[in-house]
Amino acid sequence: MNKVLRNPVAYLIFVVPALALYVTFYIVPLFSSLRYSVTSWNGINEPVFNGIENFLKALQDEKFWIGFKNNVYFVGFSLIIQVPIIIAVGIIISRAKKMLGLYKVSVFLPSVLSTAAVGIIWQFIYQPDAGLLNQLLRATGFADVAKPWLGNPDTAMTAVLVANAWQWTGFYIVLVLAAIFAIPSEVLEAAEIDGAVGFKKAWHITVPLIRSVIVVVMLLSITGAMKALDIVLIMTSGGPFGSSEVMATYMYKQAYSAGEYGYANAIAIIIFVFTSVVTLIFHLFSRRVEEVKY
Repeated sequence: MNKVLRNPVAYLIFVVPALALYVTFYIVPLFSSLRYSVTSWNGINEPVFNGIENFLKALQDEKFWIGFKNNVYFVGFSLIIQVPIIIAVGIIISRAKKMLGLYKVSVFLPSVLSTAAVGIIWQFIYQPDAGLLNQLLRATGFADVAKPWLGNPDTAMTAVLVANAWQWTGFYIVLVLAAIFAIPSEVLEAAEIDGAVGFKKAWHITVPLIRSVIVVVMLLSITGAMKALDIVLIMTSGGPFGSSEVMATYMYKQAYSAGEYGYANAIAIIIFVFTSVVTLIFHLFSRRVEEVKY
């Protein structure tokens, strides 16, 4: 094994295939998108260079900014509502004495489903007449609250966010559980001896010790929210009246409905830049917090 590790060819055998896949499916498409983003192209004729016209058009496009606002809403929902639930549920499940495997499988199961299946399931749940949600509201005396959740501009985006959270919360909970189980039992026992139990133990011992995993969960939530596409297309297609449109769905429509492939590629580059900037800011902020704390 030592001879193998000292042989540069061994590194090439393992690195080159992964690097080739990375270049083929990430670097090349990225530069291709960048190339077409500065052209006027309908996907058929030859692209015509138009400089930064597509980017200026996006910055002046009201519908694009509605999509941007909904992406920010997506990020805020993930960080403010979804992440605390993930941490809380992860801590609760970690304390289970029996059927721990069942709990882990139960919360993880939705993330195994395809987004198409999740979207269709929640469309049935939100269905105005026969949907499970409205049926429960009517059965429990809250008939006035029942409404067409996906057909109402005031509730469509929130309804999509709940469905998306239902699909991915379990995946993040499993990550949090893995971090909790990696905490040395001696640390937890010492904390209990010192009187740290219940909420105090969770807040002052468990959460600080899994902070690095929480940061990863938040980063994944941010990147997922900024590039959200499939769940919105399936459930609302950006409607009603564009109230649930996000940048990625608007990009998709510009390409495949309007035939504005150059403009769509410009939007894709803007999404990439926004996501990179937000991720970088969050990363720097989290590092700054760590430095101040320690």
